[in-house]
Amino acid sequence: MPEPEIRKLLTVVEEIHHEGGPRAERPLMRAAAVAVVKNPFAGRYEPEIKGFMEDLKPLGLMMARRLLDALGGDPKAVEGYGKGAIIGSAGELEHGALWHAPGGYAMREVLGGAKAIVPSAKKVGGTGARLDVPVTHVNASYVRSHFDSMEVGLNDAPRADEMVLVLVMTTGPRVHSRSGGLEAWDIKGEDGLR
Repeated sequence: MPEPEIRKLLTVVEEIHHEGGPRAERPLMRAAAVAVVKNPFAGRYEPEIKGFMEDLKPLGLMMARRLLDALGGDPKAVEGYGKGAIIGSAGELEHGALWHAPGGYAMREVLGGAKAIVPSAKKVGGTGARLDVPVTHVNASYVRSHFDSMEVGLNDAPRADEMVLVLVMTTGPRVHSRSGGLEAWDIKGEDGLR
C-alpha cells in the first residue's frame, strides 16, 4: 500500500497548574499529536488490512518525535502515554485497531524502551467527534496516580473517509493525586505492570 495520505497534523500541549487545590510545584504537561489521514478502506469491507499497519509506522515515529519535542525533548521527563483513533463513518472500528502497533511501538522506541502496554481507545465517529485517550505510566500500568486521559478532537475531522490517529504523552501523575495504590517510586519494572 502507499504511504498514508495526510490531510492535517496537530500538536497540542496542555499545562495544568492545579485542579482546585494548591498550586503544583511542577505543572503537569499533557500533549497530543494528531494526524488526519485518508482511510484506504473507507466505503467497503476489505478482508486483508494488516499491511496498512506497516505503512503507518513512519507516521507513528514522526508523531512520537513531535510529541517528545513539544514536551521539551527529554525522554526521561515523560511518565505517561496513550493512543487512540477516531474512524470516519464510512470506515469500521477494526480500522482503528491498525493504529495499535504503529502508535505504541513508536512511542516505546522514542522513549527508549518503555515497558508498559500503551492503553488505547477507538471509535467510529462523525465530523467533530472527540475521544478520551486513556493514559497510564510508561513503565508500570498499575501506577494509579498516572491513570488519566486527554480529550482530543478536531472540528473538521474525521470526514467519512478519514481516520484521526492520536498519540498522547504526559510528564507526571494527575495534579493532586492522592488515591493510593502503587506509586511511581515503587515500580519494580519487571513486567510492565508493577
